[in-house]
Amino acid sequence: MARKFAYYPGCVAEFSSKELNSTTKALAPLLDIDLQEMPAATCCGAGDVAEAKPNLYLTLNVRILSQAEEMGCDIMTICNVCTLNLRRANKLVREDPRLLEAVNEELVKAGARPYEGTREVTHLLWYIATEEGLSLLERQGPKGLSGLRVAPYYGCQLLRPSSVMGFEDPDQPQSLERLIVALGGEVADYEAKSKCCGFPILLARENTALKESHVALSQARDAGAECMVTPCPLCHLAMDAYQRKAEAVNGETYNMPVLHLPQLIGLALGLDNKIMDFKRHMVPVDQVLSVVGA
Repeated sequence: MARKFAYYPGCVAEFSSKELNSTTKALAPLLDIDLQEMPAATCCGAGDVAEAKPNLYLTLNVRILSQAEEMGCDIMTICNVCTLNLRRANKLVREDPRLLEAVNEELVKAGARPYEGTREVTHLLWYIATEEGLSLLERQGPKGLSGLRVAPYYGCQLLRPSSVMGFEDPDQPQSLERLIVALGGEVADYEAKSKCCGFPILLARENTALKESHVALSQARDAGAECMVTPCPLCHLAMDAYQRKAEAVNGETYNMPVLHLPQLIGLALGLDNKIMDFKRHMVPVDQVLSVVGA
């Protein structure tokens, strides 16, 4: 029986990175995942609202949690930032009954359902990288990524802080590596895989941000990677959409295709390339498709 989740793609996957959303939806049934839409869900507020208006940030995120609670499902996300915000808010109100009561008062005033604190938040990567998730891949009999050398890129917000995220060691993560190997690919390991991509400061300090992405892109290239995979649409934007700018600023050439996590899995399982919509990428993925025969 398929495992049901309240599906929270977040704003970026619904607009700027539509290919991530469409691929996730198409992939889910192959992995026995039943994604239940959350049409009334709002933005999680990212880090900006949390800093400027913490009460609003809590109310926004607890309202999303309450919707999932009403649906009787835990939440599945496909964005590092959404995962962090929802889990942080969940932890705060669970550990402080008075805070939960105050937030629920605001929810009731807005005509929303109060939250009882019964839901969990997981990222697609976390679900798939467990023994249960990897067994789902094995049952699909993936045609595999044989011959493809993949650089895992976690970014920073799916791993930290450990007290909120807690899935794996933030300094030595292995979930993407396990997945790449399970799909038949080779891991191109490198030190910067859990460093910041620079996206949070792209608009304010573009050159500084592009030097951040340079560290990961250049190390992945030097490790012999033929592509990079990331579980975060914001990291994808920093590494893919801004890659040519990073090359210009840093005087380097990377030519590094960057895949969304569901796209990498989709390639291994033979998902239709039209669904994965690779033409939306700024850095072409033609060589990757050639290697895996897609």
